[in-house]
Amino acid sequence: MKSIPVAAETIPPPDKKTIYPAPFASLVQGRTKRKLGDHFGLTNFGVNLTHLASGAVSALLHHHSKQDELVYILQGTPTLMLDKQEYLLKPGDCMGFKAGTGVAHQLVNRSAEPAIYIEIGDRTEGDEVEYPQDDLKATQLASGVWALTHKDGRPY
Repeated sequence: MKSIPVAAETIPPPDKKTIYPAPFASLVQGRTKRKLGDHFGLTNFGVNLTHLASGAVSALLHHHSKQDELVYILQGTPTLMLDKQEYLLKPGDCMGFKAGTGVAHQLVNRSAEPAIYIEIGDRTEGDEVEYPQDDLKATQLASGVWALTHKDGRPY
């Protein structure tokens, strides 16, 4: 935990790029997150500075049961997938994702240039994440650790 201002780009990304199991982990290979909130010891919400390389996705298409999220585009033109709708975003655009609505979302960088955005999410306990297009479910355990299983409950 640091107690002085720093340039966000100097905060190193974590060694582990994703909690997704194979075969899903490879889908976010072009994504780099710098966990700004964790760097400062924030516990109520997370803040990430995220880079998406050309062709990369932010996450699998998903929605949360309890945790809200918000993205703010700094650079590039990622496409927001919102259930079956698509929206081309540009710097200065933002979108919030209210938990419990069942509306799935993800960002896809279809452009030739990198996309950079801030992502903010709360850390409400007991969250579950549904992935409507994939055989994956994430459940947040009491310890805060995420358990990833097939939709029928079998572990990966």
